[in-house]
Formats: sequence, C-alpha cells, structure tokens
Amino acid sequence: MNKKENILIVGAGLCGSLLALRLGQRGYNVTVYEKRPDLRKVDISAGKSINLAFSNRGIKAMKMVGIQNKVEPLCIPMNGRMLHDKKGNTKLSNYSGRNHEYINSISRGGLNALLLDEAEALDNVSLFFNKKCKHVDFEKTIADFYDYETKTEFTEDADVIIGTDGAGSILRQSYYLGKKFLFSFSQNFLSHGYKELSILPTKTGDFKTYKNALHIWPRGDFMLIALPNLDGSFTVTLFLSHNKGNYNFSNLTTPEIVTEFFKKEFSDTLELMPNLTDDFFSNPTSALGTVKCSPWHYKGNTLLMGDAAHAVVPFYGQGMNASFEDVVELDKILEQHDGNWESVFKAYEKTRKKDTDAIADLAIDNFYEMRDHVSNPIFQEKRKLEMAFEEHFPKEYSSKYSLVTFNENIGYHEAMTRGRAQDKAILNMIADDEIDLNNDLKKLLKRVQQETNEILDEDKVAKTMKH
Repeated sequence: MNKKENILIVGAGLCGSLLALRLGQRGYNVTVYEKRPDLRKVDISAGKSINLAFSNRGIKAMKMVGIQNKVEPLCIPMNGRMLHDKKGNTKLSNYSGRNHEYINSISRGGLNALLLDEAEALDNVSLFFNKKCKHVDFEKTIADFYDYETKTEFTEDADVIIGTDGAGSILRQSYYLGKKFLFSFSQNFLSHGYKELSILPTKTGDFKTYKNALHIWPRGDFMLIALPNLDGSFTVTLFLSHNKGNYNFSNLTTPEIVTEFFKKEFSDTLELMPNLTDDFFSNPTSALGTVKCSPWHYKGNTLLMGDAAHAVVPFYGQGMNASFEDVVELDKILEQHDGNWESVFKAYEKTRKKDTDAIADLAIDNFYEMRDHVSNPIFQEKRKLEMAFEEHFPKEYSSKYSLVTFNENIGYHEAMTRGRAQDKAILNMIADDEIDLNNDLKKLLKRVQQETNEILDEDKVAKTMKH
C-alpha cells in the first residue's frame, strides 16, 4: 500500500482517536473530523458516562500503540462487584479466583484526551473539531461537512474514509439511504433507560465508600451501579424501565417521589448522595440500544468501526474494549495484506463480525445477570465453584466472565460459546444436586469439563443438521 494515502476518519471519540494514532504510526496521512468541540478544552460529558470499565482487550490495544504506561495512572482497579442488598448489607464478589485479574475504572475524557494528544503529536495526523459530517458519498470517497465556527459547508475527499462516528453514524446512514447495495441494519432498544447520578467525595477529597469495586444494587427489574473516579467521587448509574413497574422514569417526576423510591430501594445511598435530586433532574434519561449492521465496508473506499458498526449496551463493560480491539484486529490484517484496501476490509469484517455480534448478545445477557441473578442463591453457588476452580486450577479453568474479560487472545464468539456451555454444565449439576464444594475439586472440574465438551459437541451436531 502507498503509505502516502490520505485517510479521513469521521469521529474523534475513543475508537477514532486510537485508530488515528495507529494509522499515523504506520505512516499514513490521517485527517480526523469531529462534530463536537475539543474535549481537551471544554467539558462535553453532557450526561454521558464519564467513566468506563477498562480491561485486558483495551490494555492490549494500549500496548500496541506503546502508551500503556501513560494510561495506568488514569486507572482505579476494581477487583469485583460489591453487592448491596435492601437492608444495606454488602458482599464483595470477586471477578476472578486469580488475584492478578481485575478490571479498571477509567475516565472516558482522560483517556480520550491522552489518545488525541498522542495522535496529534505525529506530523502526519491532523485533528479538526466543530465540523459535523452531513453525508458521505461512498462511491466517490468524499464527505460533506458543516463548520459550526464559520457556519459554512465544505467537502473533503480522501483515498479511504473510516466512520468511527458512534451509534448514530452518518457513514452508516449514508449506506442505508444510498440504496446502492444490500445493506442490513438493526437497532434494538431495551425497555430500560439510564440516568447518571453521582456520589461526591468527602470534604477532604476521600471516597465515601469502598474504592476498589464496581458497586451494584441489584433489584430484579432495575438496578443502580457505581464506579470510582480519581477525584474521590463515584459515577452512579440508575438503570430503570421507561414506563413499567411501580417506579419508572415516566413517573419519577418530583423530588419527593425520587427520594421515596431511593429510600425504599437503595436506602444506604441516601446519606452518600445528598445531591441526588439535583442530579436526577439536571441529567438526561438516555436510551440503551444495540446496533448490528452489514456490510461494514463499501469496496475499498469506506469502513465502519467501533459503535458505528456495532453499538452494545454497557452491561459487560466491553463497549470501549471492543472498539479498541477493532483497531487491534484491523492492524493485524494490515500486517498480513499488503495489497488493496478492499481485501483488507473484507478480511477484517469476515474475522470481526461474529465476535462483535457475540459481545452484543453477551451484554444483554449480563443485564439480566447483574440486575437479578447476582443475588440468586443458585447463581452464587455457581460463582463460588468457579472461583474455587480459578483459584486452585488457574491454567485449567476460566469462567465465562473471565473468558470474555481477561482472555484477550480469545475472540468474543469463542468465549461466549465455551462460557455458555460451561454455565449450562454447572447449572445442570447444581439442579441435580451433584455439587459439593467439600468433595474433590479436581474430580468436580473433570466432570464440568466433560459435560461442557458434550454440550459443545451437541451444539456442533445441531448446527450441522440445520445446514
């Protein structure tokens, strides 16, 4: 490939800024246009989650571009889920039986700013803000923009255009409206939405509750979660139905009703959140949706990446990690295919699509697990067994959560398939009363592995018969 080629990236969020940095390191001329102001100069969080779960797949991407040592100071390790029941009792449930496996809470803005700084430091990367993409002509490889500062429109052409412009992608919309090829698109919303709240730090800047955990208040049909920030605060998110149940976003209309709801369901948070009603009525209620589409590319001209190609709900903490992994996977294929862009894009989509579909499905599964199953005694028994396996046989067993979160060299699809089979095997054994943690763990592990392989074989046979 001609490294002097001009690549235009639409969107300077997490995926776009990492992609610009990596392609810049590879020697391409990269131009990035972003519709929002430069987040390094103004605060643009606007009710969007200000911190995210950052784990092995994301770390692998940071190592690829050589900035992991700069990312580490932005991280707060979270070793597990701190479960809060209605009476205010807490219980820490570790993510893994292996001590070195944990996830991190990281500032979205801090990480995005670092990636922008690193990309901008390269001579062959240019960043432009306040420039809204209005349309992409994917046949001619040109994009139309509106400049918010000068109130003028302009057109940019490039050798390749990559859309990393999020769930509401203009490039994806241009595919759909262009009707030049068969384009499949689905956008499915949960009946639940979310609202950002906060636990502010103490007057001395300390954390008001345990720092190194992802806090969850699971309540069956809804839940509250909290992630720590470097300034001593926690970002709190309420996940609740838009219009079903005794309390929902449609009927929480006054400070009195909101306080009553929290007193009844999350009473231990009230003293931590004197700012509750202010946050509740000043922050927006946002939707939770999954986007799937195909194809992601048009010939060798254009490509969708990150949320533009596969937006997911946030319940596996993998949205950002999956977008970062997109860049890692594209980079691998650029390494293999020293040819034209069309073969790169084809190979990339072929290897990547099944994995992004898998994490979308897993994220919805985890929604039900977090709000409901984590407090279920059968689920807790399963977790206890898995933790014992991981602790005593660290190289021989990984739970579904570990396969997805800590095994960055296994694709999401493989992690999902094996993880689900393991879950089924263990739950069957619990239902048949065949598990006793006092028994020989090694024998139990062998049984679980055997049952898991039988389930995987049955699934393979079922798929073969379908075809």
